[in-house]
Amino acid sequence: MFRYFERLIDPYVAYSETDRPPTRLWPFIKSWSQPFRAVFAVAGVMSVLVAAVEIGLIFYMGRVVDLLSSNTPATIWESHGLELVLVAVFILLLRPVLQAFDVLLLNNAILPNYSTLFRWRAHRQVLRQSVGWFENDFAGRIANRVMQTPPAAGEAVFQVFDALSFSLAYLIGAAILLMGADPRLALPLILWFGFYLALVRWTIVNIGPASKASSEARSEVTGRVVDSYTNIHAVKLFAHHDRELDYAKEAIETTRTTFAREMRIFTTMDIVLVILNGLLIVGVVGWAVVLWMQDAASVGVVAAATALTLRLNAMTGWIMWAVSNFFQNLGVIAEGLQTIAQPITLVDAPDAKPLELREGEIRLETLSHHYGQETGGLDKIDLTLAPGTRVGLIGRSGAGKSTLVKLLLRFYDADAGRVLIDGQDIAKVTQDSLRAEIGMVQQDSALLHRSVRDNILYGKPHATEAEVIAAAERAEAHDFILGLTDPQGRTGYDAHVGERGVKLSGGQRQRIALARVILKNAPILVLDEATSALDSEVEAAIQDTLYGVMEGKTVIAIAHRLSTIAHMDRILVLDDGRVIEDGTHADLLAKGGLYARFWSRQSGGFIDTTEAAE
Repeated sequence: MFRYFERLIDPYVAYSETDRPPTRLWPFIKSWSQPFRAVFAVAGVMSVLVAAVEIGLIFYMGRVVDLLSSNTPATIWESHGLELVLVAVFILLLRPVLQAFDVLLLNNAILPNYSTLFRWRAHRQVLRQSVGWFENDFAGRIANRVMQTPPAAGEAVFQVFDALSFSLAYLIGAAILLMGADPRLALPLILWFGFYLALVRWTIVNIGPASKASSEARSEVTGRVVDSYTNIHAVKLFAHHDRELDYAKEAIETTRTTFAREMRIFTTMDIVLVILNGLLIVGVVGWAVVLWMQDAASVGVVAAATALTLRLNAMTGWIMWAVSNFFQNLGVIAEGLQTIAQPITLVDAPDAKPLELREGEIRLETLSHHYGQETGGLDKIDLTLAPGTRVGLIGRSGAGKSTLVKLLLRFYDADAGRVLIDGQDIAKVTQDSLRAEIGMVQQDSALLHRSVRDNILYGKPHATEAEVIAAAERAEAHDFILGLTDPQGRTGYDAHVGERGVKLSGGQRQRIALARVILKNAPILVLDEATSALDSEVEAAIQDTLYGVMEGKTVIAIAHRLSTIAHMDRILVLDDGRVIEDGTHADLLAKGGLYARFWSRQSGGFIDTTEAAE
């Protein structure tokens, strides 16, 4: 039974992804709620039925009082026995079935699947964003919004059917019941309901913005705390424990004050609600007693009115909490949409086709990118790299080396010009097919918090164990991998490396990253300081491996240690976003330019990046 309802909706059902999702709350919720339309309709009907049953029971209790007061014990069974038995059967059998169906829809069909659908689609949408998009925000804040929005959406939907539709049906039923007994009894209820709606409206108007502000403040706290944890080495190295506490305290205090303002709304609501409920009890029950004293109402009517009013008194707090909770969750969702509903700006062209890599020629045509500024990045680069050419790329920090690589991988779109691979504009091919043909080892070889095997397999997910080990051996990583152990007792290739590979040394991380690229075996290879974290002995041991990996590939190698690129077919010197020197190691030394000065001034093979250009 549970399994049937749990599988009633597939939260992973295929849907049309959009690069520009709705940014307004209701259109966004509506678009993602499409798979639940039928279930929502049935759940709404069930909420009304359950409310009607509850109203009917109160009405019948009043009838029972009237029957007891107008009959003797000897005659009541004879006159109304069958009726009482049928009502008892309904209460014992049919009512539980209705209630069970209602809660199964809510608790088992809607709640788990709706939150899962939201979480899955939110993560999927965010993961489609560009590298530049992620660089402009806290990873912690992004993750917090992705994680807190789905349960808020599920809770909002739950409140709609568990409280709002039920309570609305209950109030309408209560008015009908009282009017059926005596139309005058409905007057106090209608007056109370008017004031109650005014209180609800006041709460809604205030709770939404207050909740959104609180949610934003919580996300800011998460972002700052995660930022400190992620950079814990820098925090400890510079002894900035207190500084980080102050940085977090500022956001925590903002969270406290925003939450306090939110709680003021709830407190005001509760106090006004108690006063309104007192007026409801006195108005309805007192009026019913007056009518009884005038022989205009029976004892059963007074009993039913009393039971109904006390039930409403108990419900109003719950209803108000449900309403405020509903809009509070909407505030959380609205805050989450600031991340989830952001448009995807770096997308495949409408008619994009997979890259057809034939030889590996790379051509840059008047390529420029300045990160939205007037300077920095690349400026009108014209360059052709022949297939199979090994190119070294050097320059001071900020000269444009990393920008060139990011544009080649299409992590950013160029401001002007284009990149062509085998004559194909990379802006017109699919991003996945482009990156599938490029292998890259970065200076910051951050690894996934998974096993060593999983990290190496990232280069070729369906590789065999033998292929994984062979790649690790070529990267001089196999021996140290066999000696790894993690806190859970996993060893060797099963050992987990910690967040961003923190449990390994820089050299170990770089060798695993190199093994991953060796396994990928892409025809275009980018090495961004690929051996910077290795000691001289290990670097010398894998130099032959690196040159073997480069064989037959188009290679771009960024390095400050000039000895690692001195044997390249061609060396490019970048400065202020332009190629100012181009040639072999011997040619550039002979020219006596910037490269020659770098070579003569380096210590241990590193560029003097502080030297001013002439």
